Order: sequence, then C-alpha cells, then structure tokens
Amino acid sequence: MPSPFPGMDPYLEQEVLWHDFHEKILPAAAAYLAAQVLPRYIVLIDENVYLHNLSTETRRGVGRPDLAVAQGWNINAPGKGAAVLEAPTYVVLPELDIERESFLELRDRQSRELITVVEVLSPTNKRPGDHRGQYLNKRADLLRSPVHLVEIDLLRCGPPLPPTDRPGGPYSVLVSRAETRPRADYWPFGLRDPLPTVPIPLKGADADARLDLRAILDRVYDESGYGYFLYDHEPDPVLNDDEASWGRSLIATPLA
Repeated sequence: MPSPFPGMDPYLEQEVLWHDFHEKILPAAAAYLAAQVLPRYIVLIDENVYLHNLSTETRRGVGRPDLAVAQGWNINAPGKGAAVLEAPTYVVLPELDIERESFLELRDRQSRELITVVEVLSPTNKRPGDHRGQYLNKRADLLRSPVHLVEIDLLRCGPPLPPTDRPGGPYSVLVSRAETRPRADYWPFGLRDPLPTVPIPLKGADADARLDLRAILDRVYDESGYGYFLYDHEPDPVLNDDEASWGRSLIATPLA
C-alpha cells in the first residue's frame, strides 16, 4: 500500500519515527541502485556518527539501542593478589548519546575508488549546532574532492543547507557533479508536488543511474506498515491550516 500523499509524506517527519524511516530508506535505495550499476560499481552503506554530550537532566533514559553496558563484570573487584590503590579524588566524565546515520557510497568495483556519496539529511544535519557544523565540514570536504555528491532533503525542520540562493520549496535534491562545480543541479519541491526521480552520477562517460524516490518511499511505507499507525499523531513540524486540511482529506480511515 503506497503513501496517500503524492510527494513526501509529512507524517514521516515525526521525530520519534524519522530515524526508523531514514535507516530503512537507505538500504532500499542501495538495492534499487545496485540493480542498475552492478557489476561495474558496488553500493555500500556507511555511517555518520554523532556524539551528543548529555546534560544532567537528560542523562537517564536517553540513548539508542546500540549502546550497551557490559554485564557481570565487577569493576571494583581487584585481581587475585592485587593491591587496590585509592585515588585522592574523583571526576565525572560526560555521558554520551551516540547517534548513527547511514549514507550510501558508490565505488568502483575493481579499484574501490569512491565515486559518489548519497546523503539523506536528518534533523541532526539541519538544526543549528555542533552536529550541523560537523556535517557541513564533511560536505565541504566532498565538494573539494573529485567525488559526486547527491543530497536529499525530505525534512521541513531546520534551516536549509547552503547555498543561500536556493529556489523555494521545503524539500529538495541537490546533485553536485565533480566536473561541473561550483554549479549544481537542484530539484526543489513542495508538499503537494510529486517526488522526483533523480540522476546518480557515475564515473567518466558512464550513464547516470536513476533513483526513483517515489518508488523507494512507497516500498518502505508498505514494508514498515506505516499506514497502521503513522496518522495517529500530527506531523512535526505541524502543517499550517490549509496544508493540514488538505492532508486530512488524503488520509483514509486507519487500517484495522
């Protein structure tokens, strides 16, 4: 069952659901692209890793399931026959929440040369702060390199990434080909616009691969069963009155 929205489904932007959607759309996109580019290229999934210092108020109950504490090991138990040295004082180290976000790499199969990076932006990339800065540094490094960059923004939250002269539309896809920089191809689109099919540049004279964002979103939507629970809560950010009324007209009665 596809999403009832013709383009991006704003209900997928709920913060509690976004990470799940983000981490499912990347493998779906990888499989979609691999079917086109193998055996000349390989499509790999890698991760951006962000470390969040937690305040005292948010230290408990915050974190992702991939954080684990070793069980069954008593750190106060000295080794057999070992003397315990008492420290004169103690310090408290900052607690960290580790956030991992996937992205795609297309590499030459023989040489393993990195050809193209495909990023789907997250709130961490867009909201002001250290982690936006970390992503912008990575982005700048890619734009100074011979690697193509495809940047997909399916979020209305936070200020858009540079360039500052971007055309209107809350969503966008940027395709920066190494050989045509600083000029980049740009697809802005709004809530009511269809999701584009975008080119994925490859090496030299090789024809572009194509990424059909509509097909990828519908696949993830269907396989995840989002239609059963997605519309129980409002989008985040909330829609304006006109958009909210239009959106509600598209949403069928929740599935039983």
